[in-house]
Amino acid sequence: MYWELAVSKWVACRLGSGARLTSSFIFHEYLHRQRKTCTYNQGKQPICVHALRTLWTDHSCLKRQIVGWTIPWKNVLRLPPCLTYNSLVRSYLTKSYPVLSGDLQSIHRHVFESNLLNSKVYNKRYLELMEQVIKGGGEKATLRHTQRNKKLLVRERLQLLLDKEEILELSPFAGLGMPYGDIPAAGCLTGIGKINGVWCVFIANDATVKGGTAYPITVKKQLRAQNIAIQNGLPCIYLVDSGGAFLPLQADIFPDKNHGGRMFYNEAVMSAVGIPQIAVVCGSCTAGGAYIPTMAEETVMVDRIGTIFLAGPPLVKAATGEDVSPEELGGAALHAKVSGCIDHFAATEEEAYECVRNIIATLNFDLPPHKTAEFEEPLYAAEELNGLAPKNYAHALNIKLILSRLTDGSRFLEFKALYGTTLVTGFAQIKGHLVGIVANNGELTHNASLKGSHFVQLCDQRDIPIIFLQNTRPNVTMAGTLSKAEDITNQLKAQGSMIAAVACATVPKITIIIGGSYGGESFPMCGRSFDPNFLFLWPSARIGLVGPDYFSEIQESEGQIQDEAQMKIMKERLANESCAFHSSSRIWDDGVILPKDTRMVLGQCLDIIKQKPRLHSQPERRAVLRI
Repeated sequence: MYWELAVSKWVACRLGSGARLTSSFIFHEYLHRQRKTCTYNQGKQPICVHALRTLWTDHSCLKRQIVGWTIPWKNVLRLPPCLTYNSLVRSYLTKSYPVLSGDLQSIHRHVFESNLLNSKVYNKRYLELMEQVIKGGGEKATLRHTQRNKKLLVRERLQLLLDKEEILELSPFAGLGMPYGDIPAAGCLTGIGKINGVWCVFIANDATVKGGTAYPITVKKQLRAQNIAIQNGLPCIYLVDSGGAFLPLQADIFPDKNHGGRMFYNEAVMSAVGIPQIAVVCGSCTAGGAYIPTMAEETVMVDRIGTIFLAGPPLVKAATGEDVSPEELGGAALHAKVSGCIDHFAATEEEAYECVRNIIATLNFDLPPHKTAEFEEPLYAAEELNGLAPKNYAHALNIKLILSRLTDGSRFLEFKALYGTTLVTGFAQIKGHLVGIVANNGELTHNASLKGSHFVQLCDQRDIPIIFLQNTRPNVTMAGTLSKAEDITNQLKAQGSMIAAVACATVPKITIIIGGSYGGESFPMCGRSFDPNFLFLWPSARIGLVGPDYFSEIQESEGQIQDEAQMKIMKERLANESCAFHSSSRIWDDGVILPKDTRMVLGQCLDIIKQKPRLHSQPERRAVLRI
């Protein structure tokens, strides 16, 4: 359709008919013919309604029959070179966006230096914890795992499974400093990587940590990975090498809705909505863990080292007096030939992971076109973000200094630049992806909240992902007078409007906590309870209801006077529990990232989000409200 449409118009132009080829002409003709001819997605999704704002060059549901093969039309479309520029592909030219000034004023140099010293301390702590996590269960456990059990380490397994590209590891610090001891990486590695070009979520047990035993934090980490897979439509790969639940803590693992059984429920639901579930049994798979491979759509099992049974040989001996080996009770040969619990028998681990790669190649996913996006690097060095990461709320510099080190070409098209200036909103590109940015630049005032509500609705209307850069104030405003109380009430009403806009926005959302995430102002900035697709923290970030330095003010205002010793203990506890590493160990986020890696991580997240097809199925669209 487009070949004839574009070429006929181009030829007419070349023949001197006076007709002029424009992107507007192509776009409107596209919409007209699309409504008449496109039936591909309607067969899969009867209520599919095409969005008027979908770019015609990115629409993947139009197909073209070529010699009996159905292939995307854009793969065979050959337009004249003059039609391939961005001016035709998009109706906006992001390279014309204004360039932000990222130069640091001399008056702010001392703040920059103070922030830099603070960041060095936290970055050092980050590297120390990462080194601890990489060691897993320690040297003795590693030797037992590799030499006696003849198994690969979990990171070696992932190297065989995944493409040779950067992976996005999730919550690596989970499980550190728990009441029941350190559980490095919560006993399992989770993250997102490419397998044969397809972004997949992986959940891989690390048997060097407590023998792969599942603790409450292990279950929470696995469920978070599954939720990311559901939210972003990513295939789930399970590398199972687990001894089952840690029985002394069964009350925190088994009975509740979001405990262990939820993982099996998620497997079934994901399979039902077309999210593939693939398991590799590369070790022990005992008790509840046995349900993971038996509920997967396809399961690969490694001979000699993989076993599946509800109860192992010791329990069989105790119950029946019968001696039986693990292989006889639940080995790969038994399940491949007798029970049928597995679909692929692998002689070695290497063979198993190659088998999974081949399975992924059969998924028949309609992936976005693989193209090397051309984008500009920021004009300012990413390493300077260490000096812009606020030591505390009083040390926060202008947020545009941070934006100038994150966006392509340091370009940013600001929205309502002169209104509600304590919240910065606007459009930019990051690694070639168009995004909307909502960033704290001070207190979330009445005007700033209304501005944020308006902008979030715009992004939702235009199907543009939103990135939130969060740094909220650590104190609570006290109403000393009637007029002050009225101002606070109006501010809360405006914040409520922004909360509603963020909660109801259907576009992908990514939150980066660069400073503080305190109190009620964290909600309209898409905190964890507002279900962002991804949420990361900088090492110096803080999360809490109120900052430790302001705790005494609240206690006094409520008439709860405590002595200095008690107050000191409470402040120390709040300071410890509000730090980024404590947050990440409890999986209140998806991981701590270094400031200099922020742009890379955002680019990965945007690539991952793009893999999921977005069908606009709303029969009616809402108008943007100028609140």
